[in-house]
Amino acid sequence: MMEIFKTLADYFQYDFVVYAFVVGILIALCAALLGVTLVLKRFSFIGDGLSHVAFGAMAVAAITNLTNQMVIAMPVTVLSAILLLRSGQNAKIKGDAQVAMLSVGALAIGYLLMNVFPTSSNVSADVCTTLFGSYSILTLSSVDMWICVVLSIVVVAIFILFYNKIFAVTFDENFAKATGTPSEAYNLLIAIVIAVVIVLAMNLVGSLLISALIIFPALSAMRVFKNFKAVTICSAIISVVCAALGIVISILLGTPVGSTIVAVDIVAFGGFFIAGAVIKR
Repeated sequence: MMEIFKTLADYFQYDFVVYAFVVGILIALCAALLGVTLVLKRFSFIGDGLSHVAFGAMAVAAITNLTNQMVIAMPVTVLSAILLLRSGQNAKIKGDAQVAMLSVGALAIGYLLMNVFPTSSNVSADVCTTLFGSYSILTLSSVDMWICVVLSIVVVAIFILFYNKIFAVTFDENFAKATGTPSEAYNLLIAIVIAVVIVLAMNLVGSLLISALIIFPALSAMRVFKNFKAVTICSAIISVVCAALGIVISILLGTPVGSTIVAVDIVAFGGFFIAGAVIKR
């Protein structure tokens, strides 16, 4: 055990390890806060669809040799979130079909562009990195960390400031409308914020694993708690702990960061599922 702590202490002397740890914790926190609302509103599929849109945007940014890929990925993903919610149920193509079309289309076009206009000799590795996150934590820079810190503060501040409105829209949208709450505006706000979180999480867990950060902590907390505030707090704690454990395990075993974090989330869900069953009995 002492050897493990010594190894971790040695690793955390390097800045890039600290960057990865900070980014992982912040992304996990933001994803968990919004995950409860998305799961309760059955908007989980939007997070999955937007993650694929972010992949397509990242591919465009890669072939144009942009240093900061968020310049393209962030506005494209946010715009997609707005279009998905704006069209809503009044569109000729309904919501779930829209997300499916957008998801598959963005994924296919992104992969096509990365093959037609390769930026390196190993296209498969580039695609794998974008889909499943960076294999090595060396890829995160101080600029990435500070961008994540600033945007995470904005996300948490929005959630705290509009907590009551988000709560009302989550549980009874019709009642919220009747009391004068602009539910469409708050749904749009939720979609935009989750789009920001998705783009932030791309480097850490990749586009295919982002939904896991959003869904698993919320579902785990719901196995034990039934109160919205309790579920939100528990979800945030689970997500942060799992992210920290995932990064530590990744450092010690040399496994991919994103996949390891998601694996820890799955184990946590199993534990809370059993705990919930025991409590009910």
